Amino acid sequence: MSKTRIGSCVLGATLGVALIAGAAHAEDVDMAKAKAEGKVVWYTSTPIEQANKIARLFEAETGIKVEMFRSGGSAILRRFNQEQTSGLKAADVLTTSDPAASNVMAEQGMFVAFKPVDFDKVPAEAKDPNGNWIGQRLNLITIYMRGDKIAEADRPQKWTDLTDKKYNGKLVMTDPSFTSLQLSVVGTLSQKLGWDYYENLAKNDVMVVQGNQQVSDNLKRGERLIAVGALDSYAAEDRKSGHEIVTVYPKDGTFVIPSPTAIVKGSPNPNAAKAFATFMIGQKAQQIFPEDGGYSARSDIDPPKGSPKVGELTLLHVDYDALEKNGAKIKDEFNNIFR
Repeated sequence: MSKTRIGSCVLGATLGVALIAGAAHAEDVDMAKAKAEGKVVWYTSTPIEQANKIARLFEAETGIKVEMFRSGGSAILRRFNQEQTSGLKAADVLTTSDPAASNVMAEQGMFVAFKPVDFDKVPAEAKDPNGNWIGQRLNLITIYMRGDKIAEADRPQKWTDLTDKKYNGKLVMTDPSFTSLQLSVVGTLSQKLGWDYYENLAKNDVMVVQGNQQVSDNLKRGERLIAVGALDSYAAEDRKSGHEIVTVYPKDGTFVIPSPTAIVKGSPNPNAAKAFATFMIGQKAQQIFPEDGGYSARSDIDPPKGSPKVGELTLLHVDYDALEKNGAKIKDEFNNIFR
């Protein structure tokens, strides 16, 4: 297995300090052919509001229709891989939150290498150097909670704080079998802290739900009060809607995980796929993420208002090579503990 690609070094502690990617020759898109194809089929785990905004903007700008299948990252990958195995080429563009899986699929030749305009604006840590995939956004995985229900003095500051019995019955987390972001979290923390950590969390009656939207809804309803390792853009969106949600960037490390976007080799609309992939890292699409409380993949776009720059945070290293090898085992062990 080649080690020249982005792997275990993804988003190390230097991100935000040295966000300079080497300039690359931009590849052109044949817009006449793209418009003649008329549509692009997009498989994505992008949060639904952001995905819809991107699709509507692209349709308005190009006249090319976006047919979108949206689900959790792991669910998207299962469907995509099942179709690939059966010889079905349905998706033109694939966006997930699993750099490990994207590296494997790139090595298997499933993607079209493509370096669009502004490829050089995406930091090296958030893309494949050959253009097999490009980060659509950066996902910050944090601890967030109901600020009106958890007093400041009682708020957890580290991942290890969450095993304290005072949080019993207050915790909710996503399922790594549904969302690939959580697979990165569970794989990393189980390696760093041991599976005892998750066994102790289970003793605190953690509620496990499918995805990040369910975590957000759960907190807003007050069924649980603290999100354990969830996508922070949902917290930011809820704050904008008037909910008293507080984010903690854990002192023992925040996760920052890119969401790879790739063009599928042999897809039915290859030119529309390139047009959409180019649009995805353009200024208009990328500005959507900070406006909604998330982080752009581009180094020249500021973080959301009131949020820290990535380089100001303590980051947790994710070993994507290990996730490639052990993903199924991680899911099985998690399920054994929580079910």
